[in-house]
Amino acid sequence: MAILTISREYGSGGRDIGQAVAKQLGYEYINKEKILDDIRPLGKKWEEWGKNLDEHCPTVWEKYDWSFRGFAALLQSHILNYALKDKVVIIGRGGNFLLKDIPYALRIRVTEPIDKRVERVMKRESVDRDTAKWLAERTDNERSCLIHSLYGKKWDDPAEYDMLFDTAVQTVSEITNIVKDALLAKEKFNTSDAKKILGMKTVAAEIKAGILTEPGFFVPTLDVSYDGKNLVLRGVIHNPREHKKIEDKAKEIAGDIPLKCELHYRG
Repeated sequence: MAILTISREYGSGGRDIGQAVAKQLGYEYINKEKILDDIRPLGKKWEEWGKNLDEHCPTVWEKYDWSFRGFAALLQSHILNYALKDKVVIIGRGGNFLLKDIPYALRIRVTEPIDKRVERVMKRESVDRDTAKWLAERTDNERSCLIHSLYGKKWDDPAEYDMLFDTAVQTVSEITNIVKDALLAKEKFNTSDAKKILGMKTVAAEIKAGILTEPGFFVPTLDVSYDGKNLVLRGVIHNPREHKKIEDKAKEIAGDIPLKCELHYRG
């Protein structure tokens, strides 16, 4: 089966499209609340970061806090684990960037002119026009900033999506039908090779999250990727003792998957 990611401007109807697709195709709907429910059992610290940082523009201090990087890694790991199940609708949080190279993932963006969105928000949230406009503009700015902090990408870059929709031009129902057909067409790309690539990306994200959420480690830079044969651990650390601990942690999570460790010491 396929995967759907939805990036949307606040009040554009993207959430309604996601919920409709999920209901009609029997997909699981993955939103902020679902992911925070998963993160909550991992500890109060991660729950608090999730509540305070999700759809919030991190400050300079937050970006360099080890626990922000840990939360970001946890968030991405959970998104990929859901994607691995297939038949999921992933709302926001940069799912389109994480699944860019997965051929059976359909990545869409939903927009609408601000005046139309203000009308929608006024009805949905029972607020006045000024408040609705403030909510829409503020939320869009926060989401854009968070995505740039997590992925170094522009939230509204059309090149990062497979399909673009404007709910002022097409109705939610019309877009839902188009998306359903596109997902069905994507299913043929769910091959064993594509599934393996997503599986390796998921394990790589789990390794990164496992290391970055470990209070005993302080890794200035860390990346875990899949080169087609091995998982590759790259980063900058402080000393040989730390090297062994981090490599052992990575191998524990990787299990039987071959792992190349390319860690370097900070001079």
